[in-house]
Amino acid sequence: MSEIKKKTLLSWSSGKDSAWALYSLQKSLDFEVVGLFTTINQKYDRVAMHSTRVKLLKKQAEAVDLPIHIIQLPDPCSNEQYETIMKQFISDVVPKEIKCMAFGDLFLTDVRQYRENQLNATGIEPIFPLWGISTKELSEQMLSSGLETYISCVDLKKLPKHFAGRLWSKELITELPENCDVCGENGEFHTVVVNGPMFTKRIPVSIGEIVEKEFVAFADIIPINLEVYKNENFV
Repeated sequence: MSEIKKKTLLSWSSGKDSAWALYSLQKSLDFEVVGLFTTINQKYDRVAMHSTRVKLLKKQAEAVDLPIHIIQLPDPCSNEQYETIMKQFISDVVPKEIKCMAFGDLFLTDVRQYRENQLNATGIEPIFPLWGISTKELSEQMLSSGLETYISCVDLKKLPKHFAGRLWSKELITELPENCDVCGENGEFHTVVVNGPMFTKRIPVSIGEIVEKEFVAFADIIPINLEVYKNENFV
């Protein structure tokens, strides 16, 4: 048993895999998650790919009781710009005794290699708490735990538009095409988590407009201000 846990920052996409990585690390004897970090599109003020509103992102951080580092990326953003911004972020956290950065990747070797290269010679160890778990097994674990997550975007080359904005569930999984990964690990879809065993409270949301852009359908997952709704007699 480790006497001192390694201080760890978790890459937080706002989706189910990063949330489950947090849950796994919360049970670890070796690592202590001391914060989250997320890249957002500066122009749209949303998480890249997942299209999560920053307001909802901050509510997630509150719900898991962790500080979040929001890293702004320009739009458009070249790979060179991205790497420069991330190198600066990494150099900023090294003096804070951060020993590890965790990622929710499962099996995409090229993505893992890229992350390892980014952290090479920085003194920060990349860790992958979900690596190698089958997505069928993972989906069963997540859903049986009560994880609540909505599909925020779908690749229209792989899935029809009507999946956008829906609750990710056992029923939805049965509707997926045979060649579609149940967790969307090949980019078929991305999610936004609103509740689960890693959360201290559920985030109420509504599903807003669904927009198509460049072969991707985005669903606007909107956090609900319950006090405002009560005042307006909506609940």
